[in-house]
Amino acid sequence: MVECGWGATRKKEGRLKLKYQKLMRRRGKTKALVAVGHEIIIAVYHILSKEGEVYRVPEVRASEDRSKQTNYHLTKLKELGFDIETIAKAI
Repeated sequence: MVECGWGATRKKEGRLKLKYQKLMRRRGKTKALVAVGHEIIIAVYHILSKEGEVYRVPEVRASEDRSKQTNYHLTKLKELGFDIETIAKAI
């Protein structure tokens, strides 16, 4: 499954590639690949267990992650005493 994980991370755009990149920063390459392989196993299980149903790939939520990061960093800037309105106008 790790080899399948490598293949999934080489795709131009995809949920598994984003998951790999996110986990690789925090956990390292090996653990990220195992996690991607685990995601593939879960998808295969659901495809095989639900006979007759069409498998729907979960949507990529990169924009949600970015908005969460933005809100987090804006909160931290407020805590440090920066004027957020001035920064927001500059952007």
